[in-house]
Amino acid sequence: MIKVLNIISDSNIGGAGKCVLNFIKYCDRKKYSVKVVVPKGSLLKNEIEKLKIDVIEAEGITDKSLSLEGIKNLRKIIKRLNPDIVHTHGTMSGRIAAKICKKKIIYTRHSVFPVSDRISHGIGMVINKKVNEFFAQRIIAVADAAKKNLTDGGISEDKIDVILNGVEPVVKADDEKIKSIKEKYNILNGDFVIGILARIEPYKGHVYVIEAAEMLRDKNIPIKVIIAGTGSYEKEIKKIIDDKKLNDTVIMAGFVNDVRGILSVMDVQVNASYGTEATSLSLLEGMSMGIPAVVSNFGGNPGVINDGENGFIFPLKNSTKLALCIKELYEDTNIYNYMAERSKEIFNQKFTAEIYAKNIENEYLLLMEDKKNGKKKA
Repeated sequence: MIKVLNIISDSNIGGAGKCVLNFIKYCDRKKYSVKVVVPKGSLLKNEIEKLKIDVIEAEGITDKSLSLEGIKNLRKIIKRLNPDIVHTHGTMSGRIAAKICKKKIIYTRHSVFPVSDRISHGIGMVINKKVNEFFAQRIIAVADAAKKNLTDGGISEDKIDVILNGVEPVVKADDEKIKSIKEKYNILNGDFVIGILARIEPYKGHVYVIEAAEMLRDKNIPIKVIIAGTGSYEKEIKKIIDDKKLNDTVIMAGFVNDVRGILSVMDVQVNASYGTEATSLSLLEGMSMGIPAVVSNFGGNPGVINDGENGFIFPLKNSTKLALCIKELYEDTNIYNYMAERSKEIFNQKFTAEIYAKNIENEYLLLMEDKKNGKKKA
């Protein structure tokens, strides 16, 4: 039995938290004893406990990568639980504490964003490389773009493995539920429904989705755009919608608990990110339902959507190309149906939660094999 301690600093349930939940739900519990450390009061606690996994709450790590209090408290926890492997998610405090306790360490990079000049050149790159390689034997990147972020910061390629995220398939809502959602958002028969599920921040590209919606409306294409999510850029987005007189076309749904319901009324899912995007769990959930996607060529998007297979890829910040891609899916039923079927096929081949969990288990086995043989990876 291999004892694994996951440490995550998130107070809410974001992408990293969902990855942890998917792993512990589908890992082989006959081979792995898994426990999870979360911040005091984290929303993850109840969800993890539902899966009958021990959860330990720690002070000093809430939404922080590094803190002296966090290191101190995590060191005590690691020493008491004595795991074989410490797997950290967004917390340098966890890696430092695990190193002090002489544990095997795996770190998952869940995000993709432009690499700072401070760590991509000169002494900054040297320091970044040494720190990250000292405090983790292996690093998991959730997308090829995340791996490139790491190597651009000087980290050795052979320290990194790409493991794409995986999710549980989403089952389409029943007819009655779909009818109620359509009534709620004034979606009419014949409307072509576009959805974007993302935090409302500038770098998520909502502006370009709205500009594309305006172009399509002006061509008399009966689309509805549902923006699901909240964020710091909501007021600006609402003003743009008002200024363009798109209130009947673009619906701001706010925070949505029932993602299944929203996905069930979508014809196409859009991801227009240009500032941070790894492997979008929302895209994967949509794929599991056979929803084609139109995505920017940024971050992990090209690792999820194969252009011309399960969707289209457009150049980031290019609302004209985005509109043309949506228009083609609306007008060409054969292309749409092909992409819908391929979406489900590709999901089942690469992106299930079971595949994700097995790939993580393989990382643990390799790390333990190195320990057994007394090897050190470069």
